[in-house]
Amino acid sequence: MDRDRLFSEVPEDLTKAEQKIMEYIISQGEEFIFMSIAQLSKELEISEATISRFARHVGCRDFKQLKGVVMERLRARGPAVKLAATLTREDGFSPSAWIRQQEQYLQHTLEYIDEDEFRKAAQWITQARRIFIHGKNASAPLAQLLYYRLRRLGLSVILMPSGGSEIFEGLAQVGPEDMVVMFSLSKVSKEGQIILDYARKMRARTLAFTGRLYEPRGETADIQIYVYRGEEKEYHSSTVPVAFLDALVLETSHQMGRGAMESLEKIQQLKKEYQSD
Repeated sequence: MDRDRLFSEVPEDLTKAEQKIMEYIISQGEEFIFMSIAQLSKELEISEATISRFARHVGCRDFKQLKGVVMERLRARGPAVKLAATLTREDGFSPSAWIRQQEQYLQHTLEYIDEDEFRKAAQWITQARRIFIHGKNASAPLAQLLYYRLRRLGLSVILMPSGGSEIFEGLAQVGPEDMVVMFSLSKVSKEGQIILDYARKMRARTLAFTGRLYEPRGETADIQIYVYRGEEKEYHSSTVPVAFLDALVLETSHQMGRGAMESLEKIQQLKKEYQSD
């Protein structure tokens, strides 16, 4: 389900509250169609009046008709459909157009970034005894990249298995002075839910990279870094997540100061000493 085909019209001037409603409907459509306006208002912490205005803003008569439209058009969209939709745009596909689109996604993401929270996330990383990193499926390479970057700074980093029973072996090591970083861009996986629950019990700090403005209760980390990857119908690129991952590493390096430089210099020294000519 995507916003362009969901409603008869999709205004460009959606407010942040309306964008949050839109994303909830797209990501939680099955739950939405069974909710009253009062329940949705409570879930999103948005007034009923704002929800009613949103319904009219997207071309529906009222909230009841909004639910009817969603119910009629709710359907699964697999990765092949997303890729085809991206490659067969009316204006055609080109690398330059794709890059410009990523620039727009970066700009959109910047509108929702809380820089104080971002700096706090980096501070927590520098203070953690150990940093546990988890990513699954398409997010696994992002987890590996962050593991590589932070390890080079001399930090104690553990890359957790993506799934299976092995995940519990890594999870059992998490303690109160540790930090867990997760990549849950489309949704929080079953493994992610387990990790968040256990981290809370152990009083470990948590950070999540997410592609959604709304997360169901109980599935949010202590700090959420929102990264926009495009509409539901589109091929989801890792451009924005990687950009903000690198920004987090650089902010961490900045807060570590000389300590980060010493670790990198030691790696370079060892390379010179032991690599053959």
